Amino acid sequence: MHTVTSSNLRPESTLQYGDAIQITGPKKRMYTIVLQEGHHFHTQHGAIAHASFVGKPDGCLVDIGGRDHLVIRPLLHDYVMSMPRGAAIIYPKDAAQIIGFADIHPGLTVIEAGVGSGALSLFLLRSLAGTGRLASFERREEFRDIAAANVRGFHGETPNWDLILGDLATELGDHVEPGTADRVLLDMLAPWECIPAAAKALRPGGLILAYIATVTQLSRTVEALRAFGSFTQPSSSETLVRGWHVDGLAVRPDHRMVAHTGFLMTARRVADGIEVPDFRRRANKAEFDDADIELWTPGALGDRDPSEKRLRRAARDAKRQADAIGND
Repeated sequence: MHTVTSSNLRPESTLQYGDAIQITGPKKRMYTIVLQEGHHFHTQHGAIAHASFVGKPDGCLVDIGGRDHLVIRPLLHDYVMSMPRGAAIIYPKDAAQIIGFADIHPGLTVIEAGVGSGALSLFLLRSLAGTGRLASFERREEFRDIAAANVRGFHGETPNWDLILGDLATELGDHVEPGTADRVLLDMLAPWECIPAAAKALRPGGLILAYIATVTQLSRTVEALRAFGSFTQPSSSETLVRGWHVDGLAVRPDHRMVAHTGFLMTARRVADGIEVPDFRRRANKAEFDDADIELWTPGALGDRDPSEKRLRRAARDAKRQADAIGND
């Protein structure tokens, strides 16, 4: 069985059955498919057999309906943006910042909560490079299944990844020994609820990072971390990405940009018994009530929960894609 995924450091130079490929048409429209024996790729201009791609070099041109199309193996961020999803993903621009700010590298024990469709898990596993351990907690079974298929479709088997169905706030201690985690990464509606469990799991010097959607959530998380008292002063930021149009001397910013998607908050775990003086100050408003929390729900923010039908379809698509990759 041939597998060409990101887990292979040196993939074969020619395309083979089981490879995921990205096809870009004349109008820059992109398609991601998995090469399978007996299958065809269809566009509005014509169709081409998957067999026509096999044996061609990575980064080649193929003619489909009289038009040249670029064929190249997708990078990780290409895969993430096109994979089936049931929940909103952490975009590559934020995943890259998380990898950098949290200093994710081989050998670490990393805890993740709020797996969603598996986007961040894919980047974390790439950075761990088959070493250490990633323990991912997801409370919804349907999201867990989609994430599992998406990760398998790109990385193949991942023995250093534990995907746990459950709530980190109450079940982390059953899966991670106290003081053994290097990083705790939180992507959820109420990350402040997980601070006690995260503090217990982290070793001194470890890091907690929360990916947070709104300023009110950010405020409560930071104040809860300060009140808990086992962490350094939290640092908060957001990442904005602006593309540029470059054509000869016509150089200008793009009219559209990827602006706010979420805030990143980080803090380091200090040794037990240490008090950090900055945490003794109090914010102007440190009390939060149920009405505040209600304002931060996805529905209040204009997000709609995916329907059961959509989740089932995403799970089927992710599993079908994972099964196709690597099979001759």
